[in-house]
Amino acid sequence: MSTGTLPLAGDWIRGISVSQPWTTAIVAGAKTIENRPRPWSWRGLVLLHAGLQIDRSALRMPLVARTIRGRDLPIGAVIGVARLTGCHQDPDGTPPCTEWAELGLWHLELTDVQELALPIPARGQLGPWKPTEDLVAQVRQQLPDLRP
Repeated sequence: MSTGTLPLAGDWIRGISVSQPWTTAIVAGAKTIENRPRPWSWRGLVLLHAGLQIDRSALRMPLVARTIRGRDLPIGAVIGVARLTGCHQDPDGTPPCTEWAELGLWHLELTDVQELALPIPARGQLGPWKPTEDLVAQVRQQLPDLRP
């Protein structure tokens, strides 16, 4: 499929805004889920947008500190792409699905994570959002093989 025949950006890809350092933990390949208060029905590619907030308390967690050591924490930018393949909640009384899972929350399952070489400044929002065609074009300059 050539670039000219890709569906409109909002039809095959979404954005997800995540506070730092969690976004960097995802693009580092360690954090394979994202915790959310509600389930998401969207499945497919998502732009990983580092929101404007930094969760300062998370920086003191050993798991996070080990994962992000030596990495920049850009904010207000798309820093990667992942495939959202599922969404689940751990059943009561069972151990969490990963060490990154928070009990009682929904876990967005992320695979095929690709980190961008250069962060792309962008505005995000709550919930899955539709990126502009221009933003997707900027991402595809760094990841030319990105396809639905």
